[in-house]
Amino acid sequence: MRKKISIVGAGNVGASCALYVSEMEVGDVTLIDIVEGVPQGKALDLFEGSPVRRADAKTTGSNSYDDLAGSDVVVVTAGFPRKPGMSRTDLLNANAEIIGTVADAIREKAPKAFVIVVTNPLDVMTYYMWKRTGFPRQRVMGMAGVLDSTRFRSFIAMELNVSIEDVMAMVLGGHGDAMVPLTRFATVSGIPVTELIPEARLNEIVTRTKNGGAEIVALLKTGSAFYAPASSAAQMVEAILKDKRRVVPVAAGLNGEYGLKDLHFGVPVVLGENGVERIIEVPLSESERAALEKSAREVHDMIGELPK
Repeated sequence: MRKKISIVGAGNVGASCALYVSEMEVGDVTLIDIVEGVPQGKALDLFEGSPVRRADAKTTGSNSYDDLAGSDVVVVTAGFPRKPGMSRTDLLNANAEIIGTVADAIREKAPKAFVIVVTNPLDVMTYYMWKRTGFPRQRVMGMAGVLDSTRFRSFIAMELNVSIEDVMAMVLGGHGDAMVPLTRFATVSGIPVTELIPEARLNEIVTRTKNGGAEIVALLKTGSAFYAPASSAAQMVEAILKDKRRVVPVAAGLNGEYGLKDLHFGVPVVLGENGVERIIEVPLSESERAALEKSAREVHDMIGELPK
């Protein structure tokens, strides 16, 4: 039997994720949204293009959470987007209501599914999804670390004018201004970027990475990033359904790792058929650990604002 991937939210992120996942041929895709006609139209449009793209995956649309039934993976993109000048904290109350409704539907209709949260503020919404569903922490995760890391990798490749395939880099922490790009662990074909880029310039790239989402918002004026977030979520779907055991940073539920607990937070994990197979604790310098703890405090503070 084919695997089923449901994507809740048929906006730019959700529709793009449906495209990328269908091209991976890891399963059939159901696009779900409350706006009548939108998921059906976008799903049909995607499927009509599949003969050209040679993507043998069915795409269907629905306005009902009943169609979550049988899902192996649910990607949640539903929510209000961040607008210019709007902080992630501003989104919390509005999107918590949406996530609560979606979580209840997933718990009822797809109790065995893995859940990948894309909705902002991402770490907090992932935590709320986990609490509301009651699922094991290995099965509920947030997309942010993959996205932040791919932005960091892209900026390094741009700076050095090298192939993105040869750049590896990792960003930990919350998905926001306090994220922690780890320059010590960034390499180009095994060569540390600290040997290739002057410290002052590398610090500028780190700052651009932290502001990556805001930069897109400022350019678009009326929206936020969607291609990179969608492709990041799709990579996570593929890692789970193909048991690829990818080592990627995701917003994972922590229970003492890195000295943190009772929050979802960006850390490197092994991602495979059991979801978060294990959390990898990398040795951190004093300054890196301090930055990570600062980011964790910000996430904890926002968790405290969630509905009880």
